[in-house]
Amino acid sequence: MPLALLTYDPQPSVVLDAEGSPRIANMAMSQMLAGKPLAEVHTILPHNLPELVRACLQQRRAIEQVEAQCNEQVWLWTLIPEPDGQWVVARGREASAELMAAREAVKSRRLYRLITENTTDLISRHTPDGRFLDASPASWTLLGYWPERLRGKLAQRFFHPHAMAPMLRQASEALELDGYHTMTYRIRHQAGHYLWFETASRAIRDTYTGTVVEVVSVSRDITARIHAQENKQRLAEVVEANPDPVLFIDQAGRVSYFNVAALRLLALTGEQGRHSLSDFLSDQDLAQFDSMGWCHAEQEGLWRIETCVEPLNGAPSVPVSLLLLAHRSAGGERYFSLVLRDRRERALREAQQRHHQDEMAHTARLVSLGELASGIAHEINQPLAAVVNYASASQRYLQSLGSNPLAAERVAQGLERINQHANHAAEVIKRLRGFLRKGRRTLQLLEVREVALQAVSLCAWEAREKEVTLDVQLPQNLPQVYADRVLLEQVLLNLLRNAIDANREHHPAQPSSVFLRACTLGSDGLQITVQDQGPGVNAEQFEQLFTPFYTSKADGLGLGLSMSRSIVEGFGGELDAQVQPQGLLLCCRLPLMAPLKKDEGV
Repeated sequence: MPLALLTYDPQPSVVLDAEGSPRIANMAMSQMLAGKPLAEVHTILPHNLPELVRACLQQRRAIEQVEAQCNEQVWLWTLIPEPDGQWVVARGREASAELMAAREAVKSRRLYRLITENTTDLISRHTPDGRFLDASPASWTLLGYWPERLRGKLAQRFFHPHAMAPMLRQASEALELDGYHTMTYRIRHQAGHYLWFETASRAIRDTYTGTVVEVVSVSRDITARIHAQENKQRLAEVVEANPDPVLFIDQAGRVSYFNVAALRLLALTGEQGRHSLSDFLSDQDLAQFDSMGWCHAEQEGLWRIETCVEPLNGAPSVPVSLLLLAHRSAGGERYFSLVLRDRRERALREAQQRHHQDEMAHTARLVSLGELASGIAHEINQPLAAVVNYASASQRYLQSLGSNPLAAERVAQGLERINQHANHAAEVIKRLRGFLRKGRRTLQLLEVREVALQAVSLCAWEAREKEVTLDVQLPQNLPQVYADRVLLEQVLLNLLRNAIDANREHHPAQPSSVFLRACTLGSDGLQITVQDQGPGVNAEQFEQLFTPFYTSKADGLGLGLSMSRSIVEGFGGELDAQVQPQGLLLCCRLPLMAPLKKDEGV
């Protein structure tokens, strides 16, 4: 290599002998050494320089791109052999920035490949008409196709045909004008079903002409999100169409949503506006919310109270069952909904049901009195016969007033007896008229002992006729219960007459007993029991004992016990049966409405 050519080389160069020792340095190298001895050039030359020089001379070829590190700089050296094989020219250039950029590019490509191969999103390249050029391995997970099966195929082949043409036209126009487009569509999986995809695409343009030459897309499966949105929409439609008023509220009592039924019930206009629970609930209700409502709903999911809401137009208050429901979002936040179930229609139905029940009960009382007619007639005829006897005797005494000094006294005694027996007959008739009373039930505090004894008196003559002894043990100061007098008397009469009939069936023409008892059940309630000495019931009969129209009597209707249970349950109590070693025990439990007193026997 001519020395002049080496002299004018702008890159640092040095001539090396066959052992790798520096002999001559050009001007660029001398300037870089800055006055240091030529031997210092080894600090920037490759560390295995002798071996490289020998290999270069032996092989008679240049060795390029040999990297050497000098402090924080990186040099690339090219070793060129002299044709005679006596020396080698080492020509170098500083390439720190270039090598760092190349390394970063390799790292970026490796990272891009790592992301591409492991991301759950589908990354794909397409021709402008939509043909796959390449795809990431996520194509198998999302669509059931490996990338090599997608290459060369039009993406449109997998799209759902619905509205495909306008969607593709819009995408093409957006990529041409803006270079970017996002679309949501359905795409067919390899298994045949369709998924919802969201794809963001970017156009790659030719540097000189600006035409779109390639499209890079990132697609993700949003099927679950679309279904969730559809379910949310359906739920919103259901809530909006719900005939029960529904409100969305926060724990501060602010209302964020009213459905149509709520707007109608609360007399609100179409605009929701700013409202809170205090606008239509009483202070007492709000206090219940604060004391137990929010907490109970959070713990149990639901809190319920019976209350009234006040429409905002001043209309009468509306009775409702208020249900507070607590919900939790995916992030753990609490939110609440309020359902107001209008109780006006239910109250009307319950009133109609009670009226129907009262009518049936009245009919049953008429039937019962018809069956007790002979006993009632006897109970009335007895005082009437006594009245006739005393009246006849008094008339005779009046005729002998002049001759019998005791006649006036006897007449006075007779009139007194007449008055007593007439009052007794009137009391019987009054009691019967009360028992036959027709009308709405009247709930009041009652003395159970008094009502029970009236029921006993109505069936006493029937019991005597059938040789049944009514064994009654009713404490004097039983606590009061809240019930309708006539209906409770009807229940007890029905239980007693059923027991009398059972005794007659099991002990015909023989004496037997029916036991009527009453006692308190701690502070929970009061229990009245009627036990017979009849044949009892088998398992099948016991299961149907309170079933309407089920009866073991040839001439019975089967409504007595079922009606009695309905009446007792209407008082908030219970009526059930217990099989005994002999006969059947019927238990009527009623809630207490008065403080308990110490029981005393009759």
